[in-house]
Amino acid sequence: MGTSKYSPEFRADAVALYHSSSGGTYASVAKDLGVHHETLRTWVRDAEQAARPGAVEATAMEKENRQLRAWVKKPELKREILRRAAQYCAAETSW
Repeated sequence: MGTSKYSPEFRADAVALYHSSSGGTYASVAKDLGVHHETLRTWVRDAEQAARPGAVEATAMEKENRQLRAWVKKPELKREILRRAAQYCAAETSW
């Protein structure tokens, strides 16, 4: 994953601002901060998950699961490319 252009302090302040704004929507708070509303929503969700007991372990496991899924996906993609190439070659040679 890439690095964020927003510091952890900025993210924490943004989440705190969202929680302190009475009736403020993600869109309105995000606009004031100059970030996309989905970015702010993700930060708020991540902060709420981190506040739960056992969240550190769950977050680490979720990260590992994402990495493992990506690792498994690569050979599956290569296999699919080879399967399609074999089908193409078979179709070209059978005329």
